[in-house]
Amino acid sequence: MDKQAVRERVWDALEERGVARFPFPPHDRIPNFEGADAAAERLTGTPVWNAAETVKANPDAPQLPVRRAALRAGKTVYMAVPRLRDERCFYELDPAELDDVEAAPAVSNVADHARQVGPEAVGTVDLVVSGSVTVTEDGARIGKGEGYSDLEYAVLRELGLVDDDTPVATTVHELQVVGGPEGVVDAAVPVDDHDVPMDWVVTPGRTVETETPHPRPTGVDWDALSDDRVAEMPVLAARRPDRRDGE
Repeated sequence: MDKQAVRERVWDALEERGVARFPFPPHDRIPNFEGADAAAERLTGTPVWNAAETVKANPDAPQLPVRRAALRAGKTVYMAVPRLRDERCFYELDPAELDDVEAAPAVSNVADHARQVGPEAVGTVDLVVSGSVTVTEDGARIGKGEGYSDLEYAVLRELGLVDDDTPVATTVHELQVVGGPEGVVDAAVPVDDHDVPMDWVVTPGRTVETETPHPRPTGVDWDALSDDRVAEMPVLAARRPDRRDGE
C-alpha cells in the first residue's frame, strides 16, 4: 500500500468506528482520538519522559494532553509555527512564565501565551513528540502528507539540537498501529529517507519501545525540496546551503 492509501484506511476506520474526536472529520489531519488523555498519561510513565526537561511537540489536537502534561511537570515546550511560515518558527512555552498552563498549549491560544523564537534559541531538545496518522510497531511513521514534522526535525538536526540519541515518541489509537492487535492496516508501509522514525509508540492501553531499525535523517534533504517550497518557509530559505555559501 502507498502512504495515501494507508492514510485513507486509517481515517475511515477512526470515523466509522466512532473513535475520532473533534476536530472533524479526521481526514486530512493528524486525527484526534478517543483515549488521547490516557495515551498521554501513559507516555508520562516512560523513562524518556521523566528524563526530559525540554520537549518539542507537534501542535495537533491529539497531543494537546501531552503538551499540558509537560507544562504541568515543569518542562519547557516548543511548538512549531503553522507551516513554518516565519523564520522565528517555534513557540516557546516556559511553564515558569505562564499564568494558565492548561490554555497556553492549545493551538488556538499559543500565540497569545508563548514567546516566538528561531530554532537557534531552542537549545538542546530532550524529547520529540510527533503526531501520526499511522505508525508501525517498529517505528515507521506516516503523517498527514505535508512533511512539516519531518522538516522541523531536520532543521533541529542540522543545528545539532537533536541527534541519534534524542528519543522520538508518538501517541495514537490502537486502530492506527499497523499490524497491532486492533490495527486496520497489516501491509508493509513505505519509508522514505526524510521520514523520522519513532522510538516509542504509546496508545491508551500499551507502550511500545520500538527499537526501530529505520535510520534518522541527518538534516534537511535539500535536493527533495523545490525552490517554491523552500521560499514558502523562511527558516529554510535563510539556511539553504547556496544562501549560506553566498553563491
